[in-house]
Amino acid sequence: MQVGLRVVDTSAWIEWLLNSSVGKKMSAEFPSRNACLVPTIVQLELSKWLVRERGEDVADRVIAYTQKCVVVSLDTKTALLAAELHREHKLATADAIVYATAKHHGADVLTCDAHFKSLPNVRFLSK
Repeated sequence: MQVGLRVVDTSAWIEWLLNSSVGKKMSAEFPSRNACLVPTIVQLELSKWLVRERGEDVADRVIAYTQKCVVVSLDTKTALLAAELHREHKLATADAIVYATAKHHGADVLTCDAHFKSLPNVRFLSK
């Protein structure tokens, strides 16, 4: 299934990398690299998890893959939108940045993080 612009949340990347049952379902939901927006906060979270759980070599390979997607740095406009979304939806800072990045770029979010479950333009798959 081809989707439009999509931000893949860290939780979705991890389930996909683990090849868990939800990760297998997400495979069909992952956007092509040119439609996959990767906020730098997701790269940070992924790198932390990968180094801890899989080692530096795997972390380097996965981060190299994310760099072939559309990497989105945090700018002032997105940061201020994230602050607003944090207040409005009680999101943690990283989640607010992910959601603000998607909103700013007219994208949706692919996630299995329940914090996003009831938000508009979110494709939520439960673990």
